[in-house]
Amino acid sequence: MEKLDSFIADMASIAWGLPLLIILIGGGIYLLIRIRFLPFRYLGHAILVLRGKYDDENDEGEITHFQALMTALSSTVGMGNIAGVAVAIAIGGPGAVFWMWVSAVIGMSTKFFTATLAILYRGKDSEGKVQGGPMYFIIEGLGKKWMPMAMLFSIAGLVGALPVFNVNQLTQAINDILLKPAGLYSGFKTDLLIGLVLAAITAVVILGGLSRISKTASKMVPAMVLLYFILVLIILGVNIDVVPKYLSLIFTDAFSANFYKGDTFLGGLVGGIILLGIRRGAFSNEAGIGTAPMAHGAAKTNEPIREGLVAMLGPAIDTLVICTLTALAILVTGVWQSSDANGVSLTASAFGESIPYVGKYALLACIAVFSISSLFSYSYYGSKCMSFIFGAKNKGIYNYFYIISILLGATTSLSMMINLIDTFFALMAIPTMTATIILAPKVIKQAKIYFSKLKDAKNK
Repeated sequence: MEKLDSFIADMASIAWGLPLLIILIGGGIYLLIRIRFLPFRYLGHAILVLRGKYDDENDEGEITHFQALMTALSSTVGMGNIAGVAVAIAIGGPGAVFWMWVSAVIGMSTKFFTATLAILYRGKDSEGKVQGGPMYFIIEGLGKKWMPMAMLFSIAGLVGALPVFNVNQLTQAINDILLKPAGLYSGFKTDLLIGLVLAAITAVVILGGLSRISKTASKMVPAMVLLYFILVLIILGVNIDVVPKYLSLIFTDAFSANFYKGDTFLGGLVGGIILLGIRRGAFSNEAGIGTAPMAHGAAKTNEPIREGLVAMLGPAIDTLVICTLTALAILVTGVWQSSDANGVSLTASAFGESIPYVGKYALLACIAVFSISSLFSYSYYGSKCMSFIFGAKNKGIYNYFYIISILLGATTSLSMMINLIDTFFALMAIPTMTATIILAPKVIKQAKIYFSKLKDAKNK
């Protein structure tokens, strides 16, 4: 297992090298400049679209704008926000958070483009049903000769969509917060039992299809975000005297190697912090990876730009708000320096420090909802990839592999799971970003037309 763990870690390091950094962040900056920050001026309009002001039952698609965003958020607002931020701070210190923010702002632009393309170039599966996502906008927008790139995305998506990291961290949280203190933990048997329970819950929802997934997500996600927000505000209130100090430390240490404990990158430790922050930011909000466009591609709309605007709210909620809350909770309590814990256990230490007795258990409730909701969404992504490769009639087969993988996630190490998903996320990002950059002019043209119509409507 140690050799396998080491091999997967090496794969992740190679996958997240300079070429991917250039295409993910360089490509995102290019998109931001090309569109001249235009969508950022219409965030108010994006919220109106999200609230259903422009919904039309006769439009093509399966789910509403709100359900599409909640489905996408239920996969991103998860353990990446709680455990992923903790991993980043444990390795790179406060400075890693700054680079997660940079990743989020760039990611908002990337999500605008990818979700717009998911509607603009919807394709049809083997059963003739309308579908959206990178694999479809690659072949519909660029032509059939780009099929190998669409296949690369779909094959990588089969593994990248597995819920192993979320399950691993939920299992760790249940053990550390609940079972070990009560003396009920018995190693592999306990992990396996937790895995079996999670597999059973997931099976009930995902075998019901996208409609059930989106309805469940649209109820769970807003409630869990609100509860988590309140808990962190309590922690910040208890430690209000040191909040300004750590906010400034996030900025000053973004360009310092004082805390970095990882491998060097580009010959310098600061480069390592930048890459770590961007890698964890991408893991958290998934901008440029290509998962969210599969959910947004199912939205009921005939206006591609509207879905792009809704999608760009995702990284803002996910990384700029929720990841920042987690980071501040870990930093102001000092556990990032006083504890040897990593991942979700580090975040649990922060909650236990400032909210004695109930803090850890309230966090566990959030973690359970975060993780379980993300289990539902990822299954939809994986089954879409399965459908693209093997035909729509076989997409249901993926759900059974997916359910079995929950047992794998519950019984293996954190490092193996996070590196495995990182590797396949990298492989998904390459075709997604390549196609998005090539098709960017089509999105810009659509955006100019849409925003021009919006201005005309206001002036009337």
